[in-house]
Amino acid sequence: MNRVRLVIFNAALGPLDYRVPEGMAVEPGSVVVAPLGPRQVVGIVWEAERLPASPVPDSKLRPLVDVLPVPPLKPALRRLIEWTADYYCAPLASVARMVLASGGALRGPATMTEYRLTGGMPERMTPQREHAIAALEGEQATIRELSGLAGVSEGVLRGLVNQGVLEPVEVDCDRPYPRARADFAVPDLSESQAEAAAIFVAAVERGGFAPFLLDGVTGSGKTEVYFEAVAAALAKEAQVLVLLPEIALTEAFLRRFEDRFGAAPVVWHSSLKSTERRRAWRSIAAGEAQVVVGARSALFLPYARLGLVVVDEAHEVSFKQDDGVRYNARDVAVMRARFEQVPVILASATPALESLQMAASGIYERIELADRFGGAQLPEIAVIDLTEEKPDRGRWLAPRLVEEMRVRLERGEQSLLFLNRRGFAPLTLCRNCGFRFKCPNCSAWLVEHRLSNRLACHHCGHETAPPAACPECGEPDCLVACGPGVERIADEVAELLPEARIAVVTSDTLNSPARAAEFIAAAEGGAIDVIVGTQLVTKGFHFPELTLVGVVDADLGLEGGDLRAAERTYQQVAQVAGRAGRGAKPGEVLIQTRHPKAAVIAALAAGDRDAFYDAEAEARRDAGAPPFGRWAAIIVSSEDEAEAREAASRIGATRPSLDDVMILGPAPAPMALLRGRFRYRLLLNARRSAEVQHVIRQWLGGLKFPSGVRVAVDIDPYSFV
Repeated sequence: MNRVRLVIFNAALGPLDYRVPEGMAVEPGSVVVAPLGPRQVVGIVWEAERLPASPVPDSKLRPLVDVLPVPPLKPALRRLIEWTADYYCAPLASVARMVLASGGALRGPATMTEYRLTGGMPERMTPQREHAIAALEGEQATIRELSGLAGVSEGVLRGLVNQGVLEPVEVDCDRPYPRARADFAVPDLSESQAEAAAIFVAAVERGGFAPFLLDGVTGSGKTEVYFEAVAAALAKEAQVLVLLPEIALTEAFLRRFEDRFGAAPVVWHSSLKSTERRRAWRSIAAGEAQVVVGARSALFLPYARLGLVVVDEAHEVSFKQDDGVRYNARDVAVMRARFEQVPVILASATPALESLQMAASGIYERIELADRFGGAQLPEIAVIDLTEEKPDRGRWLAPRLVEEMRVRLERGEQSLLFLNRRGFAPLTLCRNCGFRFKCPNCSAWLVEHRLSNRLACHHCGHETAPPAACPECGEPDCLVACGPGVERIADEVAELLPEARIAVVTSDTLNSPARAAEFIAAAEGGAIDVIVGTQLVTKGFHFPELTLVGVVDADLGLEGGDLRAAERTYQQVAQVAGRAGRGAKPGEVLIQTRHPKAAVIAALAAGDRDAFYDAEAEARRDAGAPPFGRWAAIIVSSEDEAEAREAASRIGATRPSLDDVMILGPAPAPMALLRGRFRYRLLLNARRSAEVQHVIRQWLGGLKFPSGVRVAVDIDPYSFV
């Protein structure tokens, strides 16, 4: 092979051809360094017949510079990259870039210097040094990473190195991970668990593509069941990928995994230090990492011998990536298993309607766990009609819910209040002139956070301190918080039950695995009486003393631009309800709502999941919505509103006329301004038989736009904000 075609990580350039120097060995999947103008770039060798490009004479080909010391990407992974790019209308280069997610891993074996505290003290203590020493207890990392952990400059830390307070440690970047053992602590399974586990174990031992939907009620022991499939994969020395929807769930999962297999799995998520990412990537590519637990990006890692894929909480919307390559990790996980020819298990107590439809069609094999493990009973669910049982003036919790919390407190049991709204209040305004605090970059109100004393935008991250006076009229002490967030509910609980120990659980407070571990330890140790949290508390946690769940506002999820609002509301409330009564003590769930007769609320109260899904499926069928029809969105954005509007109008004016595709728009997006960019949307609603991706490529392929305009395609969108 003296001529190769490369995927270069620049979507605008497309594939490029290069000459292979004499003596250099490359093959499809090889990761190489190539010249591009005056620079050198990383590329992946691809099969030329699968990647059309403009022909270039041999005489004009530039030679490759080097082959990087990592295993070539396997054909199955290259096919996954192609499929993802094709299905989600994304540049092949953008998808391929996700595979090489650790630049340091490409440089081969290495050692590096990290630093840790010695226990000594500096000759002169300053506030910054004191803060750094306290923050870095038990930490070991590079100076740059320690600087980020401690919130001080690198200069402060180098001063501590000179003083002997921090010492250098030479670290082997590729040191092996502890080995997990399939037989370390084999559990006693119930009869139904054992039957389900036997099916999964047989599939792993047999090999080949086999998609399963593990549909079990909350507390039924789904994790223990698929752990037996993990054990079977370990026994045949195959690698396992387990996808989790939230980093906050990782710590609890790691402990359960270590208890079962005697060693922690390899972790992959965005909070990893660069050294940890490098070590994990190389271990995975070499086939040494046995089990990888990660967020959605772990899907694209270069597993050497993958034998099983598990998607836990497979219904979760957070598996859908909403920027960059807009893929759904649940669906891509199934395709990865298909290309690798291995089993895949989608585990959930509230499966997505699409997954249930695939099971009904016989494409997935549905395995059910209808009962909780160990004789625990599902909680009793009751509805509080807020139009009849009104909270006291200035309060958000109905008297019946407060009384039940008081009873739990007296018994030494725990309560959980769920409200999917971070911060103290979603809107702050001036009572004098009516001024409302808006984000300067987004079409959104600033959310008041009293715990951190800030007004914040949850879309772009803009923050500002609450002013002493209204910026519009200058009136002091006139700002009013409108509506409740979890912080406000926590304050209300503190007023009503002053002796209660309260924990606020959101992505703000559990923003690292360490903080998640602290919360879990406190809750399990009985140091928390009332948990007030957002959707983070709806899944994965098991607290035996938690016997009461209160849903503060069940109607909240039915608002906004969520195309699956009813299904998401059902899933969230059912999941949080499942936190109650998981031990020996019975549980109770109280759902506060102003619409008790709404189909989703009635189904939750009756505990009739099938009735809800049947009604939702019928409504989707009538609307031609997934899984019975197809949706796709085209999002046009620019920092110049007129430019965005004109580009969207051009797209709309050239729309194709097709019998099986209906095109709506363009219209301003519900979030018309996001991160400083004005946005317009078009929606495609198509029959299942329509080739939506082909339609979009043909439609947009011939259009040219100004450099400031971005046109993004979202296949199977979950939100239209």
